[in-house]
Amino acid sequence: MSTTLLIRNARFLVTMDEQRREIADGAVFIRDNVIEQVGPSAALPHSADQIIDASRHVVIPGLINTHHHMYQSLTRVIPAAQNGELFNWLSNLYPIWANLTPEMIHVSTLTAMAELMLSGCTTSSDHLYIYPNGCRLDDSIEAAGKIGMRFHAARGSMSVGQSQGGLPPDRVVEREEAILRDTQRLIETYHDGSRHAMQRIVVAPCSPFSVSRDLMRESAAMARHFDVSLHTHLAENVNDIAYSREKFNMTPAEYAEDCGWVGHDVWHAHCVQLDADGIALFARTGTGVAHCPCSNMRLASGIAPIRRMIDAGVPVGLGVDGSASNDSAHMLGEVRQAMLLQRVGFGPDAMTARQALEIATLGGAKVLNRDDIGALKPGMSADIAMFRLDQIGFGGAVHDPVAALVFCTPANVDCSVINGRVVVRDGQCTTIELGAVLERHNNLAHDLAELAQ
Repeated sequence: MSTTLLIRNARFLVTMDEQRREIADGAVFIRDNVIEQVGPSAALPHSADQIIDASRHVVIPGLINTHHHMYQSLTRVIPAAQNGELFNWLSNLYPIWANLTPEMIHVSTLTAMAELMLSGCTTSSDHLYIYPNGCRLDDSIEAAGKIGMRFHAARGSMSVGQSQGGLPPDRVVEREEAILRDTQRLIETYHDGSRHAMQRIVVAPCSPFSVSRDLMRESAAMARHFDVSLHTHLAENVNDIAYSREKFNMTPAEYAEDCGWVGHDVWHAHCVQLDADGIALFARTGTGVAHCPCSNMRLASGIAPIRRMIDAGVPVGLGVDGSASNDSAHMLGEVRQAMLLQRVGFGPDAMTARQALEIATLGGAKVLNRDDIGALKPGMSADIAMFRLDQIGFGGAVHDPVAALVFCTPANVDCSVINGRVVVRDGQCTTIELGAVLERHNNLAHDLAELAQ
């Protein structure tokens, strides 16, 4: 028996449909987990099993996070890693992460996902690439199922340790045959390629400076065999470029192409230092980019040329990146930062508020190779975020409430729906006891730091 949900009387309903309609007094009618009707409240059904009054809200498609390392929420503001660029930052944190446990992965995933959900995110990827002490990607997947997040779980990996010229310590790398075997197990166990899927697996060697060329190529072949997506870090800062030129005599984009890592089923995180030829390659092949503005600023990696990428036709989504390089996982805050940073880099009209919102919705969907999320229209997954306008951060922003979501102080959602299920109500998570999770998370964060001393 089907169930119905009606969200009605929205102050503004941002559809992100083909016409980019913004409907005053808008409504969305949902049956089970799929949007059935969208339009003015008067034109939609007036009854449903559950009705939500959105008369004080801007209603938008759920935001899509295309890059994260959720376990890193355990190592926020670690003193040794507060300053320094990417390679220095990693060198200080690898020895701490080497003590991660399965419980730490599970609890940190719950914490990170709750933070994302409260900021308007309904779909997230997570790039877990370190597996000490019996940790498995299953620990993250189980947490996602518990909290109710639509999840793209990326089976990351590192195989080239310091003794082989890589960056990570040898004790946190894995054998490549074991990596490929476990990746196949995860795909066969968890991946759902169907429309409206809540769980997908991604093949995701960590970076060109932590895995071999063979693993990059074999990972690409495996992903194509099973029809799943590929993800890695690329061209994050100038040291990343120098490493690629020294080790491979190529730019990162050339190396990605050489390894088979371009195409509509591939997305790369950061790409801050992607050159003009790299942008043209990505545009020509439909290769996606996860833009992480806060992390790039925090590590002084530079300003990714997102305006140029979009103008060239590169698919671009947003990512909060790990909470040890951002120290926040507020998706709407990332939308704001993306807009502001492009203006700093490329001029005051480089990105509008609505363009930034589009990157975080339709852009993220395209990067994740999905056509069922990112917009509010019939046939799409019922992923919706609702922000109240009657709060202090929006005081005076009556002139354009949609743009206010991006220009003003990043707000938390009042209500959020994922897959037709209300997961945030009155600003509180409905699927977990967040207070208890946070208490355990903080205790584990303390333990993890202590173990490294």
